[in-house]
Amino acid sequence: MIQKFLQQYKEAFGDAAPLPIAFGYSYTAATESHKMPRCVIGAIRKVCNGEALTLTADNVLCGGGSLYTRFAPMQERISLFVSETEHYKQTPEQVKEYIRNLNISLTEKPYLNFIRMDQLATLDEIEGILFFATPDILSGLCSWAFYDNNADNAVCTKFASGCCSIVTFAVQENQKQGRSCFIGMLDPSARLLVPANELTFVIPNNRFHEMMQTMEQSALFHKAYSIVKKRINGEIGK
Repeated sequence: MIQKFLQQYKEAFGDAAPLPIAFGYSYTAATESHKMPRCVIGAIRKVCNGEALTLTADNVLCGGGSLYTRFAPMQERISLFVSETEHYKQTPEQVKEYIRNLNISLTEKPYLNFIRMDQLATLDEIEGILFFATPDILSGLCSWAFYDNNADNAVCTKFASGCCSIVTFAVQENQKQGRSCFIGMLDPSARLLVPANELTFVIPNNRFHEMMQTMEQSALFHKAYSIVKKRINGEIGK
């Protein structure tokens, strides 16, 4: 399934599109865990270059990051920081309510691995497929997600930190066998850790298996998107 998808992905988007990243929890580390900078987003983006990443409770130093990657409960200071320092929510109570509604369960597995898909042998233990996407690539991914899903939440953009929009939402969607995909990286605190023209798009693993059945029939392989593909790959002007 992985090789078939990668072949179709290359056909749809061309060589200029970064290869997607698979992520999930495991009892086995994909690579040696290193001390992370305070925000993990930059390290996750580097997985596009081919080097796997393993996060643990010990190397995720950000309080929000440790919460949203499911390694630790919410620290009391987070609600004040998000509201009174970052000004992302009006009050600490709103932050607490938001996190409470997320209903995050802590992981029992010690490692959260991020692996570029061409280096992956199986989708076992995978929570989601992560794309770093320009607007043109995002257009294709959204078109694919909309193809067999008329729901208002077929593709969602919700308030979240960068890591929450990647990890937390995918885990929640898998737990309820949901069909939503998620656009993320609107978090100003993490924006400078990714290229200026990129957002993230995450397909939860449960939904990915379903979407793989429709990829060839979707707009990705028809006239309108084939022209967008040419612009992604520099074959036509901007």
